[in-house]
Amino acid sequence: MNPKVDQFLKQVKKWREEMLKLRTILLQFPLSEELKWGKPCYALDSSNLFIIQPFKEYCALMFCKGALLKDETGLLVAPGANTQAARQIRFNNLQEIVAKEAALKSYITEAIAAEKAGLKVTFKQIAEFELPEELLNEFKENASLKKAFNALTPGRQRAYLLFFSAPKQSKTRLARIEKSKARILSGKGLND
Repeated sequence: MNPKVDQFLKQVKKWREEMLKLRTILLQFPLSEELKWGKPCYALDSSNLFIIQPFKEYCALMFCKGALLKDETGLLVAPGANTQAARQIRFNNLQEIVAKEAALKSYITEAIAAEKAGLKVTFKQIAEFELPEELLNEFKENASLKKAFNALTPGRQRAYLLFFSAPKQSKTRLARIEKSKARILSGKGLND
């Protein structure tokens, strides 16, 4: 048990009982406990596997490599439309956690086994993403922008592509590209 997590849980008002129960379950396994990104995080040999996440509408246990799990009971949910690796099991009350404890332990055991086996999530390659037409046109007009974009890490490229592709209107996509040019040319990611 990590004292930083103890302190965090003392300060939490909403979902405290649920988070304490999830912590109790996770500490039954050979995991190290840290406070990362402001949340209780559980790792095996320095590899993050689980994060307890309090949200407004629910409390969740996130499986960092949840896409590797079989999910035979259908409990896992991708946290976002573009999430490739992580999956959550969401809870609305303590009773749900208690009722699903056996299944939860099974998922945790499977995730630990996957980590020990060295399994990796296969991420969608940048070439598989559809580039917005506005960005392709910009690349045709500005070779240095294309070169700078291609020099970015795959994660930074993916973030920009998702950001540029999200709007329905072409003018909004163009505006986002225009605002991002300087960052791309300086080698910075969307969130750097």
